[in-house]
Amino acid sequence: MKTAEQRLDAAGFWLLAASLGVVQFKLLPAQVLFGLSALAWIWLLVRGGARPVWPSFFVPLLVYALFTLASAAFSIDPVASFKDSRQLLLFLMVPLTAHYARGRRAMRTLDVIIAVGAAGALVGIVQWAMLGYDSLDNRPKGPLSHYMTYSGVLMLVTCAAVARLVFHQREWIWPAIAVPALLVALRSTLTRNAWLGGAAGVTALLALRNWKLALLAPAVAVALLFLAPGDIRTRAMSIVDPSDPSNRDRVTMVHVGVGMVRDHPVWGVGPEMVQREYVRYRPAEFVNPVNPHLHNVPLQIAAERGLIALAVWLWFFAAALIDAFTRVRRGEAPALSAAAFAALVAMLVAGMFEYNFGDSEFLMLLLGLISLPFASQRRAPDSGPS
Repeated sequence: MKTAEQRLDAAGFWLLAASLGVVQFKLLPAQVLFGLSALAWIWLLVRGGARPVWPSFFVPLLVYALFTLASAAFSIDPVASFKDSRQLLLFLMVPLTAHYARGRRAMRTLDVIIAVGAAGALVGIVQWAMLGYDSLDNRPKGPLSHYMTYSGVLMLVTCAAVARLVFHQREWIWPAIAVPALLVALRSTLTRNAWLGGAAGVTALLALRNWKLALLAPAVAVALLFLAPGDIRTRAMSIVDPSDPSNRDRVTMVHVGVGMVRDHPVWGVGPEMVQREYVRYRPAEFVNPVNPHLHNVPLQIAAERGLIALAVWLWFFAAALIDAFTRVRRGEAPALSAAAFAALVAMLVAGMFEYNFGDSEFLMLLLGLISLPFASQRRAPDSGPS
């Protein structure tokens, strides 16, 4: 018979797994599930039924959180900056996943993420093929609130699904069906940063499997571009078009970000203050009069929270990437570790053109994915996951 702690632990696991699935559809219900899972974890800690554990990359995340709070304290509007800093609570996804998704639960969690992601992909495909979401002005957003969030989530799930297909020898048929749906949905979003990030993540997976396969990536990319429909070719080629309005707007954002960093190198302008300060740093020639963020993860962090916070964030990224790579090489949960590695690569590449690390849906899913390899190496509960 299960003890009360075992029952609570099992409930916390399913709440966490559900949150990583539901976040691909709606943020608020996912956050409620996440919060309930956190409360169960805290209760287990208080009762002595658990002890906090986390992978090494959680340490720089904690330090990053501290510098974020310091930046908020020095902000021109501390109240607004501290309010925005509530997102730091999502960093608890790392120790929660490390605790709940241990042993076989880790792969089950990955399966939940991929299965729900494939369902979300179908929603976007229907929007694109049947409901008129087929232009830059009206892109598919799936079950989420914005096409940029949707494309970023699709990118992460695509990396996870390909990793499972390539590195997990069993039960491969349903991921093989999910991958084409995810790719078609990602194609339909016309979102260049997610295309680049997804391509980088999949290429990283091929390189992990056999470095020679990665050499085929450029040839495959050229072939796909040649065979692609006109809207895809036009959108892809716009990446290198200096006259493209969004490209020119990103150049403006670089000027704005550099100016903010120059004037506020230590603490930045403060969380949630970039939009408010944008006009002061905007050059004479601009596309959009204001932007909510700078569409670049490192630049946004440096401008918003300062150069020290950026250095700490890079520490986090390097620690997480090395952890995932090392686990793949050691053969520790290769599918999970490869999924974590590819997700990080995709996040950074896409993050050069979009502030995806500041998107709550994207952040929850990313932190869950990169924590699963560590969790899988912990002893599974004697009573199983249910």
